[in-house]
Amino acid sequence: MSTKTALFVTCLVDQFYPKVGEASVRLLEQAGCAVEFPHEQTCCGQPAYNMGYHDEARRLARRFISIFESYDVVVAPSGSCTSMVRVFYPELFSEDPEWQAKARALGERLFELTEFLSERSFAPRSTFEAKVTYHESCHLLRELGISEPPRALLRKVEGLELVEMERSDLCCGFGGAFSVKMSELSEVMLDDKLRYAEATGADVITATDCGCLMHLGGALSRRGSSLRAVHIAEILAGSL
Repeated sequence: MSTKTALFVTCLVDQFYPKVGEASVRLLEQAGCAVEFPHEQTCCGQPAYNMGYHDEARRLARRFISIFESYDVVVAPSGSCTSMVRVFYPELFSEDPEWQAKARALGERLFELTEFLSERSFAPRSTFEAKVTYHESCHLLRELGISEPPRALLRKVEGLELVEMERSDLCCGFGGAFSVKMSELSEVMLDDKLRYAEATGADVITATDCGCLMHLGGALSRRGSSLRAVHIAEILAGSL
């Protein structure tokens, strides 16, 4: 029996990386899920929360929970948004037991894409003839504790050579508003990350979060680097 699964695409996928959303649907369908896309979905509230606008974030969180709470599973191609719901929604509703319980219940059914696929022992059907290095997004690693599942999935892709970079866990310097408010520090962090990535000789740097990939990809383009930034969903789905 297929699982009633909702895809939460995140703001960046919706506005800038629609092909990541399409790739995510293909992967979930290959994994046996009946995928639905609630068209009324909007931001999970993370930007407002991170900037200290907690009342505004709560309004978005209530909307998010109301839209997705009827699904068996919710999957997002983003560790950042997943951690917002699973880790920070309960904190956001610390003084509201009813909504905190709703938040926790949804958090137990909401998964980052590679986490979900790995738990279902998913085997990609794609071929990708390239040398790939993996960047560990901060929220995925530090808040969700997910490190091996994305790597395990990449190793299953035919033709793909996974090469580890030094300090794969080093922040790329994006951090949403951080890269704007602390642009000079962000640029130094970005240069460090790209130095480690380019030293691997990889053709592609991949990650689970579009924010990181936008930050990395923009710098690589400005440098005229041959290294490309690609979301892991596109590699696993054979979208390239």
